[in-house]
Formats: sequence, structure tokens, C-alpha cells
Amino acid sequence: MPRRLLSVPEAMACTGLGRSNFFNKIASGEIRSVKVGKRRLIPDTAIDEYIEGLEAQSDSSSGVA
Repeated sequence: MPRRLLSVPEAMACTGLGRSNFFNKIASGEIRSVKVGKRRLIPDTAIDEYIEGLEAQSDSSSGVA
């Protein structure tokens, strides 16, 4: 499957995050992004990595082995 670049609104819809929170995650490096011209785009793999990170945090904090 080819890799895709998502617009910010598309990526926000995938994660369920609001605009401010989403841009905070980009600024902190939690979600990777690229600039193409003036546009900020999110690789679909960055969304997968972010979600996997959330799952790993959840598993480690809940004490489930």
C-alpha cells in the first residue's frame, strides 16, 4: 500500500484530537509532520506510531503484562 500524507484536518479526524492539542503534539514531537511548501502534512505512518505509543503507555501504566 502506498504511503500517504494527510492534511491536518484529516489527521485530526484519525486521532480524534482537537486543533490546538494536535499542533501541541506536533510541536512536542509526539506526532511527526513534514512541510510541503506552506502546507503541514502528516505521514499516515506517524498516526500509526502515535497510536501505538498511546497503547504502549496504556499497557505499561495499567500493569497488564
